[in-house]
Order: sequence, then structure tokens, then C-alpha cells
Amino acid sequence: MDEQQRAVVNRLKTARGHISGIVAIVEEDAYCPDVMKQLAAVQGLLEGASRLMLRRHLETCVAKAMQEGRTAEIVDELMETLKFDKQVFRPAPSAGPDAVEPEYGGARHD
Repeated sequence: MDEQQRAVVNRLKTARGHISGIVAIVEEDAYCPDVMKQLAAVQGLLEGASRLMLRRHLETCVAKAMQEGRTAEIVDELMETLKFDKQVFRPAPSAGPDAVEPEYGGARHD
């Protein structure tokens, strides 16, 4: 097992333990925001594990497919895989009156 796999397994085991704890506090009728905070922590662990798996996939499978000339195939697969990543395919924020302009390192061009 390589370092990335160990990191994913560790995150998943931590999430598993955390979920057991959440089940216990729900059964004890814990305060709802406390439960939600714990659920968010587990979601963070799972999202982190997913990102590690994506990185591993890019560094191994995608790189190999590109070297073998299977670019279109791997791009299609990657686009399908990224549908599971809520950060990549989240809706773009609307530019309303309170929208903040992103800061860039260079000069501003109006």
C-alpha cells in the first residue's frame, strides 16, 4: 500500500469511527447543531479522501493513458469521474450587487 492509499484508508477509518459517535449522540437526542457539526466533519474527511483518490488517479492512470495516446478516452472518463466532485461542478456564484471581485496578483484592468 502506497502513501496515498494509507492516507485514504486512515481518513476512511477516522470517518467510520466518527459516524459511530454520531449515531450514539443522535440516539441520545443530542442538540441538532452539534450533530450537524459532526456530520460536517465526516463530510470533510470523505471529501478529502475523494480528492486524494482523484490525485492518485491523475498521477497514475491518467498519466499512463496519456502516454499511451488514449487522451480522448481518459478525458471522457475524467469528466464522468468529476461529476462526483461537488466542488468542481458546483454552480457559479451569481454576480449580484454585493458580489466581491476576486483579487489578482497583477494590475487591475477596467
